[in-house]
Amino acid sequence: MSITESSLPAAAVEQLRETLRGELIEPASPGYDGARVLYNAMIDRRPALIARCMDVADVVACVQLARREGIDLAIRGGGHNGGGLGSVDGGLVIDLSLMRGVRVDPEARTATVAGGTTLGEVDHATHAFGLAVPAGIISTTGVGGLTLGGGLGYLTRKCGLSIDNLLEADVVLADGSLVHASESEHEDLFWALRGGGGNFGVVTSFTFQTRPVSMVVGGPMLWSLDQTPEVLSFYDEFIGQAPDDVGGFFAFLTVPPGPPFPEELHLKKMCGVVWCHTGNEAEARDALQPVRDALPPVLDGVGAMPLPALQSAFDALYPPGDQWYWRADFVKTIPRAAIDAHLEHARQLPTMKSGMHLYPIDGAAGRVPADATAWSYRDARYAQVIVGVDPDPANAGALRDWAVGYWDALHPYSAGGAYSNFMMEEGEERVRASYGTNYDRLAKVKAEYDPANLFHVNQNIKPAT
Repeated sequence: MSITESSLPAAAVEQLRETLRGELIEPASPGYDGARVLYNAMIDRRPALIARCMDVADVVACVQLARREGIDLAIRGGGHNGGGLGSVDGGLVIDLSLMRGVRVDPEARTATVAGGTTLGEVDHATHAFGLAVPAGIISTTGVGGLTLGGGLGYLTRKCGLSIDNLLEADVVLADGSLVHASESEHEDLFWALRGGGGNFGVVTSFTFQTRPVSMVVGGPMLWSLDQTPEVLSFYDEFIGQAPDDVGGFFAFLTVPPGPPFPEELHLKKMCGVVWCHTGNEAEARDALQPVRDALPPVLDGVGAMPLPALQSAFDALYPPGDQWYWRADFVKTIPRAAIDAHLEHARQLPTMKSGMHLYPIDGAAGRVPADATAWSYRDARYAQVIVGVDPDPANAGALRDWAVGYWDALHPYSAGGAYSNFMMEEGEERVRASYGTNYDRLAKVKAEYDPANLFHVNQNIKPAT
């Protein structure tokens, strides 16, 4: 049977269609190909059903159908998942993209966010009150997937991970019930949601503690690729001693051929740091002056701007529909041998959009105990990600080969696991490594809330037996 021929009884499909307020899309539906497409065009899934849910009742109906009929179930928020785990061949996709919205309480400084909302929509709602939710670097990313995996971003050193700012969540469980998870209700579930991915249910609402961040001083500094040993060594020492107000990730990149970059740098391979300082301009100038003094950049694009402007700066460069191949690791130290390996592979960047980022995860994020949330690598300095990216499907193999070769060369210098949001489908061993000492507890929580592993289309944590 082909995956375009649903194995579900026609009566079950029709019953779901009549139950939903949202739209139920099948392979024969006119909008099927548009509805199934993912942000990462390297992943091509053909689900039997796509349910565009409009409310919690729609989600409950879908979960109940999947459990009753024994079909694979995937949850899609923003669709950015690197491994395409927001969809599944031949199964049911719960598409949350219609469940969007943000309610800000400026007095309590909280933001309650519907499960299908994007980071840009959260930024728009919170910025009006001079507030921000620490989350991400591309505004088209879905809040749900990013948060459940941990939530890196520009504000990580100042404010912690997204999960460190999560106060509560509404979750549809595998049995179809809706529960409220927080530090005082379903505490084990709340612990697991903070970094454990989509393993435990469908989160239909998140409530975050917002932070008083509005304007930042940010942007790129770029240096010649040949300066990598000096720049990366200096950056590693500098960021490790910097106050929490200083954020910014190290990157290898090819300069895009357009503004704001000067023409003489277009398409040059370079190293750089994209900074984000949460203080005022004078404080930022003083904090970053040692960088400018020690290593005068070829390009200094740092300036004052609203945080949402920085958070959306890469949106145009990375629209939906590119080919993506990811490899990632947590990193504690960057010895000279690792820097040499970095430079070797940076010289071989296969396409203009490909690159490597080192996101600092020390500061406020590093001071949270390793067992306080599912994210166990609180002693790591960086979350490293290698991405091969290009719009042309013909380059998919080259992207994959470069990323895997780069990862193979750097993995011996890693802490072992990786940020789950930066992973492809890499097998159970990598999942275990990425949750480290917290894996066994996660497996017990999984056994309590999803003993049959209904929610397995993800970086899967198997229920403890």
